[in-house]
Amino acid sequence: MTDGLRVRPFHRDPAPSPIGLHAADPTLSRARIRRPAIRRGWLEAKRGGRDDGFRGQDAFVEVEWDEALDLAASELDRVRETFGNEAIFGGSYGWSSAGRFHHAQSQVHRFLNTIGGYVRHMDSYSLGAARALMPYLVAPMDRLMSEHTDWATMAAHTRLFLTFGGVPAKNAQISAGGTSAHRIPGGLRAMAEAGVRFVNVSPVRSDLDTGADFEWWPIRPNTDTALILGMCHTLLAEELYDRDFLERYCVGFEVFRDYLDGTRDGEAKTADWAATITGLPAGDIRQLARDLYATRSMINMAWSLQRAHHGEQPFWALIALASMIGQIGLPGGGFGVCYGAENLMGSPHRRIKGPTLAQGHNPVGGFIPVARIADMLLHPGGSFSYRGEDHRYPDIRLIYWAGGNPFHHHQDLNRLMRAWQKPETIIVNEIYWTPLAKAADIIFPATSPMERNDIFHATREPCIAAMKRAQPVFGEARDDYAIFSALAERLGVADAFCEGRSADQWLRHLYENWRRQLVDDDIELPDFDTFWDTGIIELPQTGEPVVMLAGFRDDPRANALETPSGRIEIFSQRIAGYGYADCPGHPCWLPPEEYLGSPVAERYPLHLITDQPATRLHSQLDHSPNSLDSKISGREPIWLHPDDAAERGIVDASLVRVFNDRGSCLAGAVVTDAIRRGVAKLSTGAWFDPTTWSAEGSLEKHGNPNVLTIDLPASAFSQGCSAQSCLVQIEAFLAPTPELSAHLPPRGIENFTEPQ
Repeated sequence: MTDGLRVRPFHRDPAPSPIGLHAADPTLSRARIRRPAIRRGWLEAKRGGRDDGFRGQDAFVEVEWDEALDLAASELDRVRETFGNEAIFGGSYGWSSAGRFHHAQSQVHRFLNTIGGYVRHMDSYSLGAARALMPYLVAPMDRLMSEHTDWATMAAHTRLFLTFGGVPAKNAQISAGGTSAHRIPGGLRAMAEAGVRFVNVSPVRSDLDTGADFEWWPIRPNTDTALILGMCHTLLAEELYDRDFLERYCVGFEVFRDYLDGTRDGEAKTADWAATITGLPAGDIRQLARDLYATRSMINMAWSLQRAHHGEQPFWALIALASMIGQIGLPGGGFGVCYGAENLMGSPHRRIKGPTLAQGHNPVGGFIPVARIADMLLHPGGSFSYRGEDHRYPDIRLIYWAGGNPFHHHQDLNRLMRAWQKPETIIVNEIYWTPLAKAADIIFPATSPMERNDIFHATREPCIAAMKRAQPVFGEARDDYAIFSALAERLGVADAFCEGRSADQWLRHLYENWRRQLVDDDIELPDFDTFWDTGIIELPQTGEPVVMLAGFRDDPRANALETPSGRIEIFSQRIAGYGYADCPGHPCWLPPEEYLGSPVAERYPLHLITDQPATRLHSQLDHSPNSLDSKISGREPIWLHPDDAAERGIVDASLVRVFNDRGSCLAGAVVTDAIRRGVAKLSTGAWFDPTTWSAEGSLEKHGNPNVLTIDLPASAFSQGCSAQSCLVQIEAFLAPTPELSAHLPPRGIENFTEPQ
């Protein structure tokens, strides 16, 4: 609330998220960026002095807008003229706004394209392995996500719902673009009331809530592939698999079969073999395989499973298991990847593409897989592989970042801190003094979504809505569009970037163009003025159920997949031809570098799960009352099994130090039997707050688990994020408690407060 403004849930939402309800809380303004600011050491160097500062802990100097814009434009011009646009990295992670125009990722990429291009990133931290893999096996992830079988169809037809990693409603509080009605709680309860059997394979019990009892299989982390292979072997040995489905809709089963029965490597992947790896009973594994084949089954897998070393393998094994059962494309049967990741999955609504801001053409071909940013900065010119091709890391001299926070998403933050010192200039548009802003050179204060007009639309949501400005602009903040427009003017590309339109004129233009395009789909919508006055426009629906890959099942020739064969590829000749030892041509068990049972577990015997938080979106609004109320002594909570806590003399709500060779952080203990012994859970998103940024081994005070996670590619094929492959030790923290500074502005800023 500010100046009497209150944020309320959408009245049609049956399970509204509490995250955004504090978006107007006056306490948030303490961390707002009021004016443009320049890092002191960088500014001294530009004035002929010496940069003795360290990004992250240097002081800042507030300046006038014109000076900041002139400096940024000059740096962009210098770098592109001296080193080429291949020396500019356009950083953004996109979770910046529900609006379709004021979307920071679209804005920064459009701007950089108008000045000659930039080095981009591919894929995402959430889906690095799956986005690279799934087009080879079934279909691109975006298509699969938008075609998941709807909840009502599963309640009517599914009888067994097996999920690896649960269906965490906290993760699905969002969709790309926003949500109008949260579906997961009601969807799960309706299925439970219909008598669906739920089996949750996860080290954590609480990532599934059906409103009723369910079976919890507390698996050893990172061993799900072995469990699936054990079930596949059971189906093979007992001849319970669907031969007709495999022959008509799939390729490569024969190769996978020879791996399962040990023909290829001498070791059969039996349920007993899987039991020794997973810690689950062999008899249960065999019976679950039989049950999956005997009844209409949906097999779901959380994205977290592919955020690991060899993260391709559980997703590939999932496809093989679902193919052997043969229910893909049937109502209530098949697989999900994944229910619980976004609100999108399970929607019954029609898929209607919304209005989008064109980003233009990027003439720079250079890119990196998103999770390789530290490698890029530390090893310019070094080589990396990606999906069968060899590439080189560019020599980045300037980073422009708008939307997202690498000091939340990236792994091994001590390593990233060192890499972050390499570029000559880092420019950031930000709302708050996040770790990213504190580690930049030029900071432009950006408006929040509540301070500007925009348009709400998201895939498979039933409406489009006018997002009208709800509060005055804070301080001297400007929209991203206004910031880039001013830079474009200085760089001589204003006509190309702005096309002569103000922000509000762009909203009208995007809507009207979109409305005309929908006429081809026999959809008629009112003009912009009527839409803006009405506020919410319902989109027409067909009322037909959504069943993923139903068309492919009905006619696999007319509706061939986009894979090389047009069918589901249990064995991929193309991937096999790449020759990657860590990602061969079929699903297989490859032990992660760090897992319970590996040599490193002797020193670090706890597997750390770094899941999404329930009280914020990634790291957004970490300083809101909703997030702060969940913390323990201001630190992020960490879950421990009672036996693990007792062994270490740790009691509930006490402070602990979590550590490994990569770093250490403080957290507040939550002792619970809802987690497997030998496992700890520390959610991501606490703003990075090291004791000192310049000392790589310094204690992180706030509970950011990415000081601990490993910066290792999932494989040479995908280069995906491996955050879930992480072992740690935990001990009671008995030293004096350091003061937090995560949510304080940096030195030199008017509302800066020195931590005690």
